[in-house]
Amino acid sequence: METKRPEIAILGAGTFVKSQYLPRLSEISHLFILKAIWSRTQESARSAVEIAHRNFAGVECKWGDDGLDDIIHDGSITAVAVVLAGQNQVEISLRMLKAGKHILQEKPAASCISELETALSNYKSICADAPRQLVWSVAENYRFEPALVECKKLIADIGKMMSVQVIIEGSMNSSNPYFSSSWRRNFTGGFILDMGVHFIAGLRMLVGCEIVSVSAMTSHVDLTLPPPDNISSVFHLENGCSGVFVMVVSSRTPKILWRVVGLNGTLQIERGFQGQHGYLVSSYGADGQCKSSFFPFSGVTEELKAFFNDVFESNPEKGNNFVAEQRLSFVEGARDVAVLEAMLESGARQGELVHVKNF
Repeated sequence: METKRPEIAILGAGTFVKSQYLPRLSEISHLFILKAIWSRTQESARSAVEIAHRNFAGVECKWGDDGLDDIIHDGSITAVAVVLAGQNQVEISLRMLKAGKHILQEKPAASCISELETALSNYKSICADAPRQLVWSVAENYRFEPALVECKKLIADIGKMMSVQVIIEGSMNSSNPYFSSSWRRNFTGGFILDMGVHFIAGLRMLVGCEIVSVSAMTSHVDLTLPPPDNISSVFHLENGCSGVFVMVVSSRTPKILWRVVGLNGTLQIERGFQGQHGYLVSSYGADGQCKSSFFPFSGVTEELKAFFNDVFESNPEKGNNFVAEQRLSFVEGARDVAVLEAMLESGARQGELVHVKNF
C-alpha cells in the first residue's frame, strides 16, 4: 500500500523561499505534496507560486489574513514551513501549532531570551492539549551539513580539547540579496544574530558540549550595516576548554572557519569551492600528517528530509515511540540564540563576563 504523503504549505515568498526552499523541495518532491504558498501580498505570493509551478503543478496561491485563515482551517494541511521575517515567526508558528500543524520554522528560533521562554511555555501548553504529538522544528541546516557531521565523528580522535577557534568574515554587502532585508535591519542584534546562529550551531555540534559563559567586545564600523557589525568573543565550554569567536559581517576577504586543537591532533573545517561550494575538512594527526576531504553543501535538503521523516513518524497509527530529530528541535535553536544574546550583552557591557541562559 502506498504511504499517504503529507500535504504542506509554505508561509513566506521571499528570497530564501525562491532560491533555496523551492529548488531543494523539488529534489525530494516524492516525500510530500505542496498544497499552498502564502504571503502578506497577492503579488509576492504569486511570484513564488509561478516558480513553484515548474515542479508543483497543483500549488495554490494564498495571501493576506483570509489566505492565512484558509491554511489554518484546512485539515488536509498537516505541516507548515514558516519562512517569514524574524520578528513574526514565533507568533505565526504558535498559531499554526494551535491549529494542529507540524512546524518547520526558519532560524533564528526567536529574537531574544524572553521570546524563547514564552514560546517554549506556550508550546508545552499546546502539546498538553493536542490529540497527537506536534513537531516544532527550527531549520538550522548547519547541523545537517555533511562536513560538520563528519567532523563530529572525528572529534574524539584529536584527544582532549585545548583550544577552539571560529573565524567568520562575512560578505554582507550591497551585492548580497539579503543586504536590503528590512526585518534584519530592525532586528535586535541585526546580522550578527541572524547570521551568527549558523556558526554557533556548527560550533556547538562540533565540540559536543554547551557554552557556559562569554566575554565579548562589539563595534560598528561599516555604517551601511546595522550595529553591531563586528564581534570578538572569548567563550568557555562546560568541558573546561575555552575558545574564540570572531565575526565580521562584511569583509573584502570572506572566510568561514572552525578549528579545534586537541592533545593528539587538530580538526579544521573551512568553506571553499571545488567545482561547487562546500567545506574542506582537514584532519591533522599526532604525526603531523594531514588528511583532507571536500563536502559539497547539502544541509538544507537534509534538514527538509529529516523534518518530513518526523512528520511521517509522528503519526499516532505508528505508535507512541516517536522521538523527533534532536538537531531540528526548538530547544537547539533556542540555545544558539542564547549564546549570541550573551555575546551581544557582554559587548554592550564592554566585555563583562556573561553566563549563557541554559535551555
